[in-house]
Amino acid sequence: MQIKKACLQDIATIQQLAELIWPEAYGEIISAAQLRYMLHLIYSETALTTQIEKGHQFILAIENNIPIGFASFSQKNDIESNTFRLHKIYVLPNIQTKGIGSFLFSYVCSESIKHGANLLELNVNKYNPAMQFYLKKGFTVLRDEVIDIGEGYVMDDYVMVLAL
Repeated sequence: MQIKKACLQDIATIQQLAELIWPEAYGEIISAAQLRYMLHLIYSETALTTQIEKGHQFILAIENNIPIGFASFSQKNDIESNTFRLHKIYVLPNIQTKGIGSFLFSYVCSESIKHGANLLELNVNKYNPAMQFYLKKGFTVLRDEVIDIGEGYVMDDYVMVLAL
């Protein structure tokens, strides 16, 4: 397995992976309408381009020349320069629990530390089973957060942190 740093030319690949992963990850947590809305909001070409231009580093997990997962991370902001955000980490459903998420996570942590991070922060849906993955990695819940994302939808999350 290898990591490929993604660029604008990889947007279609990220979109394809999200389309395969999100229905499995969120299908029983949020409505189908909210799922479609969020996929467009977060994974449209314009949205992904904006994220990359704002400094989100996307990485792809590749096995046998096939993309099987992805993650994105960035410095939180200039004021909290030692805090990095894990924005996304997703693996194809049929190969989850095979260590790919941990592989992506280790890379994110390593790169964040190289850039001066001593804290990693993320949001996770309160009902997402992936929360167990984060707890096993040593994250703790910092606070609840409900984010209005428009069209009457919200993200009902925990903000979690990990000392690096």
